Amino acid sequence: MEVRRSTKGPQVLISRTHPGLVKRLFELEVPEIYDGTVEVKSIAREAGSRTKLAVWSADPDVDPIGACVGPRGQRVNNIVEELKGEKVDIIKWSEEPAEYIAAALSPADVVSVAVREEGKACRVVVPDDQLSLAIGKEGQNARLAAKLTGWKIDIKPASAPADEEPEDEADVLLDDEAETEE
Repeated sequence: MEVRRSTKGPQVLISRTHPGLVKRLFELEVPEIYDGTVEVKSIAREAGSRTKLAVWSADPDVDPIGACVGPRGQRVNNIVEELKGEKVDIIKWSEEPAEYIAAALSPADVVSVAVREEGKACRVVVPDDQLSLAIGKEGQNARLAAKLTGWKIDIKPASAPADEEPEDEADVLLDDEAETEE
């Protein structure tokens, strides 16, 4: 949000592209997020196209993804409608980096995740027929997964020869673009 002074008086400019907008929409639509039962851990967004949202609940009796989706998908559909058809992927946050990274690459199936803490890099192996799905259109799925998790993600097909560790020049990651709530 920005306020500009003009000859006609102050003008307020509001952005609908900030990831915080999606978080606020979920707080309005999902009572479990509003009351703190379900927590939004991270959001990665390419406005107008796709958003990935990582959610978690300390209460083992509450399904954080189910709470966000709502009965018959009504809660998430209301948000998608407000965002003019933007796709919203809701994934379960995990303290375990390999689990979290695999979930972030959904809807692709992941065979394995090799994590290297130094440099926060990982190599992800996916079935050959899932490679394009894991990477996404113009790299969008991999880019959003990297923003969401804060990890450099190198995606390889299962048929590729196995290397020992993830490479230093792993795919896309822009550390400052991930909005993480802790």
